Amino acid sequence: MAERMEAIARTGTVDVVIIGAGVNGAGLFRDLCAQGLTCLILDKSDYGSGTSAAPSRLIHGGLKYLETGELRLVAQSTYERNLLLRNAPHYVKPLATVIPIFSWTKGVWSAVRTLFGAKGTPRSRGALLIKTGLSMYDAYGARQRVMPRHTMAGKAASLRSLPALTPRIVATGTYYDATVTHPERLVAELVRDGLAASPTSAAVNHARLESRAGDTLIISSLLDGAQLRVKPKLVVNAGGPWIDTVNATLGETSRMIGGTKGSHILLRHDALLKELAGRMIYFEADDGRICLVFDYLGRAMVGSTDIKADQPDSVRCEDDEIEYLLDSLGKLLPKMSFDRSQIVYTYSGIRPLPANNASDPGLISRDHVTPVLEPTGDRPFPVLSLVGGKWTTFRGYAEEVADTVLNRLGRTRTVSTEAMPIGGGRDYPGDDAARHRLVADIAATSGLPQAQTEALFARYGTTARAVAQHIAASSAAPLPDAPDHVEGEIDYLVRNEQVGRLADIVLRRTALAVTGTLTLRLLRRIAEIAGQALDWNAARIEQEIESVRDELSRLHGVTLA
Repeated sequence: MAERMEAIARTGTVDVVIIGAGVNGAGLFRDLCAQGLTCLILDKSDYGSGTSAAPSRLIHGGLKYLETGELRLVAQSTYERNLLLRNAPHYVKPLATVIPIFSWTKGVWSAVRTLFGAKGTPRSRGALLIKTGLSMYDAYGARQRVMPRHTMAGKAASLRSLPALTPRIVATGTYYDATVTHPERLVAELVRDGLAASPTSAAVNHARLESRAGDTLIISSLLDGAQLRVKPKLVVNAGGPWIDTVNATLGETSRMIGGTKGSHILLRHDALLKELAGRMIYFEADDGRICLVFDYLGRAMVGSTDIKADQPDSVRCEDDEIEYLLDSLGKLLPKMSFDRSQIVYTYSGIRPLPANNASDPGLISRDHVTPVLEPTGDRPFPVLSLVGGKWTTFRGYAEEVADTVLNRLGRTRTVSTEAMPIGGGRDYPGDDAARHRLVADIAATSGLPQAQTEALFARYGTTARAVAQHIAASSAAPLPDAPDHVEGEIDYLVRNEQVGRLADIVLRRTALAVTGTLTLRLLRRIAEIAGQALDWNAARIEQEIESVRDELSRLHGVTLA
């Protein structure tokens, strides 16, 4: 990457600078690079470290958006979900979803009023309403369909399937959406795919926009203090909840963001995972808000709250949110016990929604808009801000914005991203037999055990071949307290995936932190491996360890003692 940055520094110009490397910024970067533009993307932290690291880990069509009449968004979301199941099969997996139903007819009239613009959300959603919604959902998801249609079951059949479910139900509905197992890695893969498509483009994490001087942006590295001055033809502000802050740095006053906070907890609860049997329960809490629980990498993911908030740098899951989620889960599954001792990780993020005056956060649109600050005064380039959107629709949103950018720069689209695979989803086996053959071949050529190769394939998709070869050439020694990970795997990530901080490894390149696997002994060994690869001295290693411990304690409810 240093060579690419030096080349940009020599010319001093690029076609597009993208500020913010969340999923929207990374998706746009990949699209524009594929069209042959020279782009620079930067993030003040790491790729996918902000809001994009704090979703419910779902790729979904937005069933609840039917209630608010956002039918175009549902159509786009179900289509993009189906595309992601094809283009990123290593990380995006089908997820059977069960809806508990507590009445037969409630909610119909309030849903009709909401559909036609009335304020307020339906409370109890009865079987008739849910059946209608699921049928519409199936119809919208017909394009590129890869999953079954919905089914309904009565009370007796539902309790046989989910015996811990509250007996207050009258029926259940089951439909299919999808989960994304490694969202942060998927964002980083989009960036790397963009770099592979455009040799003149560059990406830099831990780099901050310091200021603008006329037609020039001043960018500094937060790792080594190096400074870059670059003149873009166009700027895209993909700062998510930091959009207004970025605009201020560019010399513009804006109020585009009015976000809401979504918090989640992860539980170590084997009995609950056995009950779920790979399914998600998508349920209504007592106050009418929608919650969910499903098996995420061997932990029970429970979410999510929806509270107005505007402090993205310090957002965390608070005590009252934890109580709300545990209480809601306990009422759904009264035969099971839930308490704080089961929590292994918590997280929260700000959804970068449009500024609004809505009294109910659930009614704020999840659709996207792209306001433009046209050239003015001493700023000769336009600034496009990516406001709103959701994880599922990033590709479609990127395509819309890329077409706008291309038009403004007098260029035309040469490549579609609709069928473009992402990262380790490239050349992914089409069925189980082909997958077994590929894994066996990787094991044979690398010399690694079959079980270890299976684990690598689950974590990296077809990129597992490169990871396995690196392990074979370096070290297959297991990591302390995480024997399914080995030293050579961490070394590969550090040397090949733009790791700048220890937190990049444990919070984003791997799932060690989010699954509650991380221990202080494990963290220290990872820091030593990273330090050897990045030439950190002893003081820097200790600094990185303490920084991760502090972040885990402040923002994720994890104490590494």
